[in-house]
Amino acid sequence: MTSKTLDFFYFIGSTYTHLAVHRAEGLAARAGVELSWRPFSVRTLMREQNNIPFAGKPVKAAYMWRDIGRRAARLAVPFTTRPPYPIDAQEAANRVATLAAAEGWCPAFTRAAYARWFLHGEDPGTPEALRRILGTLGRDADAVLATADGDAIRARYAAETDCARALGIFGSPTFACADGEIFWGDDRLEDALDWCLAHA
Repeated sequence: MTSKTLDFFYFIGSTYTHLAVHRAEGLAARAGVELSWRPFSVRTLMREQNNIPFAGKPVKAAYMWRDIGRRAARLAVPFTTRPPYPIDAQEAANRVATLAAAEGWCPAFTRAAYARWFLHGEDPGTPEALRRILGTLGRDADAVLATADGDAIRARYAAETDCARALGIFGSPTFACADGEIFWGDDRLEDALDWCLAHA
């Protein structure tokens, strides 16, 4: 990681990450910072840490959706109605994102997955949804899904999760600077970019 690179650790299935996937790339480019998209299993880390924020907490969950709606409106991020939650039980969309990160098409896939979830109300981790998403991107769905389900991508996904664990990450999205400083949440994106530039 270079001094002006910001690592974007995220999980397709994290609600607030919807905001970040629409903002992070543009803000980083304007700041002259390279953004590295790094899918990881936040679900694994949250289970390890006994950190399940919304399960069995309807009042907190209702606030979350209202908060996302308000922020989306203020930031001009598309948001129509409350999508299904939770999603991607098998983490298939996240493994596809891991493959996409290795091959250089991760931002487009991630935005398309979030659009399928937030705007079309569909779990992007199902085989049917993944085929639709990959089709819109001009990808061979059969080949992508087979590779994403293979040992190499599963190992890469686990390794990214290990990296997140070592950094002390506990949620998505988290932005990590070259010096190991981490910033959790879409609302800390600007802080992360400022830190990255100030400490380059």
